[in-house]
Amino acid sequence: MPSGNDLRKGMAIKHKSEVAIVLECQHRTPGNLRAFVQATLRSIRTGKSFDIRLSSTEKIEVVPLDHRKMEYSYRDGEDFVFTDPDTYEPVTVTPELVGNAVDYIVENCIVEITFIEENPAVIELPSSVVLTVTESPEGVKGDSTTNVMKTITLETGKKIQAPLFIKTGERLKVDTREGKYMERVNK
Repeated sequence: MPSGNDLRKGMAIKHKSEVAIVLECQHRTPGNLRAFVQATLRSIRTGKSFDIRLSSTEKIEVVPLDHRKMEYSYRDGEDFVFTDPDTYEPVTVTPELVGNAVDYIVENCIVEITFIEENPAVIELPSSVVLTVTESPEGVKGDSTTNVMKTITLETGKKIQAPLFIKTGERLKVDTREGKYMERVNK
């Protein structure tokens, strides 16, 4: 069984009979005291983060993680349904787990879902996605002297800043980490 020294960022462990993901982990040896591990964990059940301190020799129970590429299919009421492209097995995910990813997922979008004990735990978007512009106001003549941006609406309802030359119906590459316009994409 692994000890506190083996704890690493991204691992899933059982702490007080609850599964949690390690967000941060620091190994410390203060002066003449015994070494310990200080970690920040996020509960899978509640989504809340908390700090723990473990002895470097204290035993921990590691929970295996399963990363799968999944394709977004459709919404079922409030929930989101993803399908495994190999087995066509559907997985229903709650809106709380999807979170801000809702601004970037459209039908057939591929995401990576991390499963813990066969339950979806984390959704990871690709670094960029291609979305269609549904609403783009016309630029005002004379605004082109500097790098002027305007607010546009994407097919998911997300509003972002884009250059004046972007028109309704165009497809754009959008950075999912910062929610920013990257470039136009040819149809």
